[in-house]
Amino acid sequence: MSSTRRSLILACFVFAALPAGAQAPATTDVAGIKYDNTVTVGGQRLVLNGAGLRTRFAFKVYAAGLYLAQKADTPQGVYASAGARRLHVVMLRDIDANELGKLFTDGMQKNTEPPEFARAIPGTVRLGELFAAQKRMASGESFTVDYLPGTGTTILINGRPAGEPIREAEFFGALMKIWLGPKPADGTLKEALLGVTRSAAPPPSLTY
Repeated sequence: MSSTRRSLILACFVFAALPAGAQAPATTDVAGIKYDNTVTVGGQRLVLNGAGLRTRFAFKVYAAGLYLAQKADTPQGVYASAGARRLHVVMLRDIDANELGKLFTDGMQKNTEPPEFARAIPGTVRLGELFAAQKRMASGESFTVDYLPGTGTTILINGRPAGEPIREAEFFGALMKIWLGPKPADGTLKEALLGVTRSAAPPPSLTY
């Protein structure tokens, strides 16, 4: 057997012997919820910008993952991101969906200036109606917010589109401020979605 052939065979054995952990993982685990590290939205490839937990009084409420075309580590970078965007939330506790919609509306209002919130009101009303119709979000159920330029924001509940897209361009940015604004729902989750290391003094957690 030639030395070249022996080298090729040896290389194959070495490659096969590599531990599975040596390969880049395809998912990111958040409290048992698997987030794909890449997804396709509207024909565009997006990467997982960050994912984390929303907790309240030490209880796990939901996991959330943010997808962008290119990673961003600041809220401004997320808002200015070009192309499609996605936020995927998986419930870890049973929650009254109508109350959740009201809390999200409250979070949007607290994190946006009045003119911006006013422009997002039609979409905010739609969001509240969708959650009111759902009535309850059980542990393990999910909702997804997809934004496509030229199409608007589509809400999916358990993977199924809930009505027509919300056309107002301001709505997606206003919605994202629930988690990334100056008064986020959870300071630790904000930093996780931005893919940054938690600071010593995260912003305070609120009720939504």
